[in-house]
Amino acid sequence: MNKEIVKLNYLHMAPRKVRSVANLLRGLTVNEAEAQLLAFSRRPVTPLLKLLRSAVANAVHNKKMNPNNLIVESVMVNQGPALKRFLPRAQGRATPILKRMSHVILTLVEVKKESTPRFNIISKKPKKAKKAKAGKAKPKAQNEKENIISSEKKKEKAGFLRKIFNRKSI
Repeated sequence: MNKEIVKLNYLHMAPRKVRSVANLLRGLTVNEAEAQLLAFSRRPVTPLLKLLRSAVANAVHNKKMNPNNLIVESVMVNQGPALKRFLPRAQGRATPILKRMSHVILTLVEVKKESTPRFNIISKKPKKAKKAKAGKAKPKAQNEKENIISSEKKKEKAGFLRKIFNRKSI
């Protein structure tokens, strides 16, 4: 059985919060785990999704594993160091604050039987900016119109903010 182990150290999130999301992934196929993370809306989801995708890419590229055969064997979330900060309180006192960090260890295992993926996951690719062609420049009159329109929009925004902040309280 081939294994792929990846680590994410010094994640600036409390281990308890990361653990609650990581527990969902244990024992799932890679496809199902990714779908689970994409459907969930919590802060630890993004780094865990990046870690999972990185683990799959490493397994496919370095160890020539089939991504359809990969299963998440274990996800361990350990406590990392904590940043110690203080919050000022009444009468000159201070309250300590611990900004906790996490270390995440994800293990993928290749299973002999191949499973068909249950979900089609389409990742969003960044759109490329259109390059302006050198021969076709905008006419000068059109550029001036755009500048006038954008300056009018700025005036509208300033007027709106002025209205809000100059109102008398009722």
